[in-house]
Amino acid sequence: MSPAKVLAALTATFVAVLGVAVPARPSVAAPAVRVIPISYRAHDGLLRKAYLILPAWYGPTFHPAIPLVISPHGRGVGAHANIRRWGRLPAAGGFAVINPEGQGRALTLFSWGDPGEIRDLARMPEIAEHALRWLHVDRHRVYAFGGSMGGQETLLLVARFPHLLAGSAAFDAPTNMAARYRAFVHQPLGPGLQRLARTEIGGTPTTDPRGYALRSPLDWARRIAFSEVPLQIWWSTRDRTVTDEREESGLLYHLIKKLNPNAPVTEFVGDWAHTTEMKSHGYLPYALSRYGLMPPRPGPPPVGRFLL
Repeated sequence: MSPAKVLAALTATFVAVLGVAVPARPSVAAPAVRVIPISYRAHDGLLRKAYLILPAWYGPTFHPAIPLVISPHGRGVGAHANIRRWGRLPAAGGFAVINPEGQGRALTLFSWGDPGEIRDLARMPEIAEHALRWLHVDRHRVYAFGGSMGGQETLLLVARFPHLLAGSAAFDAPTNMAARYRAFVHQPLGPGLQRLARTEIGGTPTTDPRGYALRSPLDWARRIAFSEVPLQIWWSTRDRTVTDEREESGLLYHLIKKLNPNAPVTEFVGDWAHTTEMKSHGYLPYALSRYGLMPPRPGPPPVGRFLL
């Protein structure tokens, strides 16, 4: 008998005589979520990707109606990077998230609220269901959550397609593209960002003011104020990317309330770094819980140095 067989026989005898169980090799924990890449045609006919995050239990054999969060990505970071913000939250809350690659007028990663891109965002429930025939989106529970440029596009989605959304949250969003263009010059790679803005929008704020207004949530404040879409506006006093947040997201909040004191908008102001609050280990679970997408948390938001 080989040494391996002798060892196995002795182990079996030992267990049988003493009733001692040999511990099994620890199994690798199953993933809580899975990410499914899908393709779609953007407004200009180009083929683009979107990444759908689903709870691991959701699939072809079990697919009840599920809430969907549309999550446009930030400036220059791409849809795949946006996935990391969500962690295991879709499994914990029982919802799906779609992260579209997007496409602006001329650029992909710098769409900056292009009207065609906003139309594409509004199509995401249909795009997801067309790509995965077994997916069943709960059309009464479609939301939009985005940070930075994604927050800008979330606000424009609220303004232009309010019937689509049951709730929304914009984190550290630019709201005035003309002001952003001027502010770029004071940031690293500023001249390059200005060139990208001219390419994407079609000129400067002086040569194409309407193009910049179409992409600026401040210019859509009245539509947002009367959209009846619940909205969270999160912004930081120490943002080093959108450096004048008080005159961007802060100003938008106050303008909405001035236009419609009953607008369902809530402002959250802190001193975090740019969009770090929109993470699974940050304030994203709290923001989701306000729409019933995560278990409710008692008391005020779990943050430090929080200003209201």
